[in-house]
Amino acid sequence: MLAFGLTIVRHGETQCNKDGLLQGQKIDSPLSEIGIRQSEAAGQYLRDVKFTNVFVSNMKRAKQVSRNILAGNRTCHDIELVADPSLKERSFGIAEGGRVIEMKNMAKAAGQPLPEFTPPEGETMEQVKVRIKDFLEVMFQRIASDHQDKIQDGETSIPDETDRALAGLPDDGVLNVPVHALVVGHGAYMSIAMRYFFEDVKCPMPRGLDAAQQYSICPNTGMCRFIITLKCSNADLALSDLKCVFINRRDHIKS
Repeated sequence: MLAFGLTIVRHGETQCNKDGLLQGQKIDSPLSEIGIRQSEAAGQYLRDVKFTNVFVSNMKRAKQVSRNILAGNRTCHDIELVADPSLKERSFGIAEGGRVIEMKNMAKAAGQPLPEFTPPEGETMEQVKVRIKDFLEVMFQRIASDHQDKIQDGETSIPDETDRALAGLPDDGVLNVPVHALVVGHGAYMSIAMRYFFEDVKCPMPRGLDAAQQYSICPNTGMCRFIITLKCSNADLALSDLKCVFINRRDHIKS
């Protein structure tokens, strides 16, 4: 068995976010000035949280955030940053570059909830879930390979802190977890990942979390954290357990 922490962070604000425009995959915009400050605040918030692995979308806005988080971290300046295209934002097809309200109107006209609506030439939720599963497989393999010395026979010895009331600290849930992956990605992608974790994998909700919060869009540089346990058998890896510590945390962002 191998248990590790997973902290997922959304990219910071871009000008398109500010203007209410859909970026998707075709618009590879950098962070705005506010987005840069948000990412620096995220780095300051996570400065004493140790990461052993970092994975990031290959889009500019996510890579900028990952670099700023690592620049502010006191323990992992030389860590390898793995850019993975399977982490890029959901494609919104012909709606990309248009206003978010226009896609909302398209969904309404189609009689579908916005998250489940797929514009022409866009990705369905199921197609994004395939990318999510592809990424998880790659991440599991990389972490198991990098941390073979942490693999244990039988149950892991890491204490389960996910059922306790959180202290509201940056290291909630991972204080005694020696392996910890940081993933930097995108809002719609993260929302679908939450659906996959809670609905498909049946991850239990953390105490005190309103069910409606599960699928709300994560704010810019908002954070979600999970504890993953892998079953390692010879060359095979399988997800054994998934627990949620928190989702959509934004304590580092000033109101």
